[in-house]
Amino acid sequence: MDQRVKRKQTSMLSYWTVRYFIILCLGLAIIALAAVYWIRETAMDSRLKTTGLLGQEISERVASPTGELVIPPNFEQLLKSRFVYFNLDKDELCLIITDNKGDLVFSKPRISDRELKHKLTDDLSRARDERFLAVTTPILNGKQLQGQVSLLQSKRSLTYSPNEIILIAVLLATLILCGWITIYSLSRKLSRPIRRVAQSARQIAAGSYEVDLEIATPERELQDLIGSFKDMAHRLKQLEEWRALSLAGVSHELKTPVTSIKGLLMAVREGVVHPEEAEEFLDIALKESERMEVMVADLLNYNALSSGSLEVRHDSLDVKVLVEEIAYQWNLLHENEDIIITVEAPEEELLTAGDALRIQQIVVNLLNNALQAASDERPLLIQISLHSHEGYIDIAVSDNGSGIAEEEQPHIFERFYRGEAKKRKVRGLGLGLTYSRLLARAQGGDLRLGSSSQAGSTFILELRRQVPA
Repeated sequence: MDQRVKRKQTSMLSYWTVRYFIILCLGLAIIALAAVYWIRETAMDSRLKTTGLLGQEISERVASPTGELVIPPNFEQLLKSRFVYFNLDKDELCLIITDNKGDLVFSKPRISDRELKHKLTDDLSRARDERFLAVTTPILNGKQLQGQVSLLQSKRSLTYSPNEIILIAVLLATLILCGWITIYSLSRKLSRPIRRVAQSARQIAAGSYEVDLEIATPERELQDLIGSFKDMAHRLKQLEEWRALSLAGVSHELKTPVTSIKGLLMAVREGVVHPEEAEEFLDIALKESERMEVMVADLLNYNALSSGSLEVRHDSLDVKVLVEEIAYQWNLLHENEDIIITVEAPEEELLTAGDALRIQQIVVNLLNNALQAASDERPLLIQISLHSHEGYIDIAVSDNGSGIAEEEQPHIFERFYRGEAKKRKVRGLGLGLTYSRLLARAQGGDLRLGSSSQAGSTFILELRRQVPA
């Protein structure tokens, strides 16, 4: 048995904040390393120059015209003020003044001659300890060398100070905290309406369509999502109500002929009617079974077309010939009724790419509807007129029947909808016009109500016109 490993799920808030925090830390760490390296190199160069300036000033102070080095009386105070001015750490700095023979003249802090050998190389040019750098400045009297000023400073103090490190750490921590707070706030703001929508979706899945999504958000995309979801929930509620009503209506319409047939057949079998009436009862039962067969066929055809499993052909057809043949055949079936049907068509050839059988179904349904709407006060006149416009062919079916009530006209193409007058006169499912419109659209056309009043109705079947080769 296969076992599916379910991937661990996490909230959008946790997902984005954690990943953003990691990326932010990595990015700022790289920036910090680059900044520390740049600060280190810049600070070292600047402080070496500063140390060189201090050495230059000291060499000028101790030089004398006699050729001997002279330490001024206020030299200690001078050094103290210069250390403060140049921002030098006296604990990290060692000042050594030697004469032209290399003998120690002055040092701060004080060191012995032997310690001098441990701090500087024999030529007094470099520090022996690699942790220190020596900045040397010659003491000149004109062109005569009188000695040398050596300033030893630790590399650590030359590169950065603890205050700079603390400042960089505080800045990085502030940036990370601000970035994390920003993405956390945004993620939380975005996840809140999405969670509400997901909760409403679960509510709809459980069968409750009364969702509460009164959320105001400035983001257009989120507002569109919430609005679309609310519209979908409202539409689903309507569809569920419609489904319940339609199911009840279909059940009622199918139950009526079944009950009628059953009652008629039982009456014949039990002999409660005379033999001459039995044949009439059987004829009635046969007609009821035919009506039920038509209703079931309409339901099956509608479902087949809605699911896309009904094949629609696109053959080249002569619309005038096809419509005249349909009208002729339908008139033959109703020749005993008081009906006058006429076909008007232009002289030009009208070709379309469609399915002859499906077009026949549409036109026959319109003719049957005209027959059902016939007025008892006058003979039924049906006129089928054809004309073309802007790449389309219109087949208009007009009658002089009782018409469709104005309040019912917007609903006549809805599934299972039947007007009050039709419910009283004709038994059916209310799928004829809906199915006919789907057939028309499947062929690239349409079916619409042209006009309707007490003087009659006009339905227009629109088909794409095919240009002759």
